[in-house]
Amino acid sequence: MTASSSLLGIARRSWQVASAVSLLAILAAGCNRNPESANATAAGRAGEWTTYGGTASEQRFSPLTRIDEKSVSRLGLAWSFDLGTLRALEATPIVSDGILYATSAWSLVYAFNAKTGELLWMYDPHVMKDHSKFVCCDVVNRGVALANGRVYFGTLDGRLVALDAKHGTRIWEVRTSPEDSPYAITGAPRIAKDKVIIGNAGAEYAVRGYLSAYDTATGALAWRTYTVPGDPSQPFESDAMKQAAATWSGEWWKLGGGGTVWDAIVYDPDLDLIVFGTGNASPWYPALRGTTVGDNLYTSSIVAIHAKTGDYAWHFQPTPADSWDYDATQPLVLAELTIDGRPRRVVMQANKNGFFYVIDRENGAFISGTAYAKVTWATGLDAKGRPIEAPGARAVDTPSLVQPSPDGAHNWHPIAFNPATGLVYLGVQEDPFLYTIDRQHKLDMHDSTMGLDPRYAGPLMAQWITTMKVGGRLVAWDPVKRQEAWRVEMPQPKSGGTMTTAGNLVFQGRGDGTLTAYRATTGDALWTFDAGVGIAAAPMTYEVDGTQYVAVLAGWGGSNILYNGPTGAGKVGFGQLLVFALDAKGTLPKYERPQRGVPSPAIEMAASAADITEGAGLYGAYCQRCHGVQVVSGGSVLDLRYAEAYVHHSFQQIVRGGERRLYGMPAFADSLSEAQVQQIQAYILEQTKQAATATTPPPAQ
Repeated sequence: MTASSSLLGIARRSWQVASAVSLLAILAAGCNRNPESANATAAGRAGEWTTYGGTASEQRFSPLTRIDEKSVSRLGLAWSFDLGTLRALEATPIVSDGILYATSAWSLVYAFNAKTGELLWMYDPHVMKDHSKFVCCDVVNRGVALANGRVYFGTLDGRLVALDAKHGTRIWEVRTSPEDSPYAITGAPRIAKDKVIIGNAGAEYAVRGYLSAYDTATGALAWRTYTVPGDPSQPFESDAMKQAAATWSGEWWKLGGGGTVWDAIVYDPDLDLIVFGTGNASPWYPALRGTTVGDNLYTSSIVAIHAKTGDYAWHFQPTPADSWDYDATQPLVLAELTIDGRPRRVVMQANKNGFFYVIDRENGAFISGTAYAKVTWATGLDAKGRPIEAPGARAVDTPSLVQPSPDGAHNWHPIAFNPATGLVYLGVQEDPFLYTIDRQHKLDMHDSTMGLDPRYAGPLMAQWITTMKVGGRLVAWDPVKRQEAWRVEMPQPKSGGTMTTAGNLVFQGRGDGTLTAYRATTGDALWTFDAGVGIAAAPMTYEVDGTQYVAVLAGWGGSNILYNGPTGAGKVGFGQLLVFALDAKGTLPKYERPQRGVPSPAIEMAASAADITEGAGLYGAYCQRCHGVQVVSGGSVLDLRYAEAYVHHSFQQIVRGGERRLYGMPAFADSLSEAQVQQIQAYILEQTKQAATATTPPPAQ
């Protein structure tokens, strides 16, 4: 196989037209070690990467040393594969028995010869593209789980599928959520003995969160654990749900409650516990979800349950009664640390809310919490880890400018822990956010329930725009000393996940397409590669026939690109699977996004200033999540300023009638009237006129 290959070469051109290990002993000073015992499923063979986080601990640490701080400068491209998508790629490949498994946008699954890059099979679950309406942050998939010769993965529309690992044929498929409901699956499953564990996304919609376990052999549901209580007039599923109900008020169950388990899940085989993070309550603001008092358990929490039964074990809630979209779904890492002179079995998390937490994973006791980024919503934590909220941080009667933003000081991007250095490596971003409550907000069971006010244009908006400072960095964090060991400033606020090795290396990609290897002890950059497209996913490494490889999925997207927000800057282009080895000489074809001229309105449409203003608010509520703020696309979907006349002539049929459902444009007949769609269209045409008269041409599409 050549250094660059593609199953979808023809499809890519059509798309362009149509869419315009186990570590046995390492430690320095013997203070830190991996938590898993001899668990073959969790650890895999030496040189393999058999789970989402490498091993059950999800430390993303590899004991391989052929590529180290001395040899890494010789790293070159061994092989690559063009995945033919402009959407985000967020999966971590896994490798077993010489086969590399990876997922792409729309829940596609691929199997490759890990040495040569030969495509062995590809599986398409045929996700209905318009289900993207119920996905806040792009049509992504973060990977597969592997056990007993089977590959397990979730689909965007809520199915869990088991495939034969050698042939890619379907063995069984189960639906984890009601068909056509606002649930989705974007995260990777995990394996806990004879069970495959999966959560769901959707806390920006009217859903109730839960975690499910299925029999790996048959797909039969073993148990389901809810994260928020249901209707209190009905029997509670468990004592934990009964206790949680006491922390809610109003009629929260009519809104679902939120608390979805959309990413972080980790299995501790020693304690036989599953530890996972839950998402925000829904809607974002307690005032809109009817909560006047209470912590709203178990939303925005770290929860542990018994793997055999799904019964509650313990919880820790970083952000009680969350009002800022501070999910606790960021990566969870298991480790053993020596703290205050004694060993502790811990779980660590760099939470969205800006605090780095170290929790006792045996009982959920708070050990430490330290701000690792700028935090304005809280002034600190008390002795039990409960935040001390800053006055005025909650948007109630007036808007509030708060940091971190809903995107978090850190988000889903994997973090890595190196037991030899004792450091955790993570990307950190700094950006404030203007929280505004829409007092006219009405629950829409068919769409988002966030409750932000898209019409707000008050004085705080100007302050936000003029004072907003965004930035990003790679940080090496010492969880015992509770401080940075080193940092590397980034040219853009957002960067990818990390991986670290016994070769004293840390690998990370970033939005401009640069993949870099750093010295783990000091942060010195030792090697770089230009992928040509932004990298959000985490690299991984494996060994086949005595050769060590490093692999990463390069493909930039996500909510910030769709919204075209300031922290989403990066290179959007066709996604690639990239695999590197020492002294390899492969190259990538240079890809340039086509340049577009200044847009001009395709049709004339009479509309009042009031209609255009109302259209701006409706666009903000329903359209900008994919087509960009102020109708400026981030590049992965159509820039509506360039829509041709036939699009505008069919605007009602497209927006309300679902004429383009098969291409990913949902129908909004349940949410928008014909008059409202006309107002949105008027606003789009007005923005097109403004772009046409601007002195600076808009960015290339």
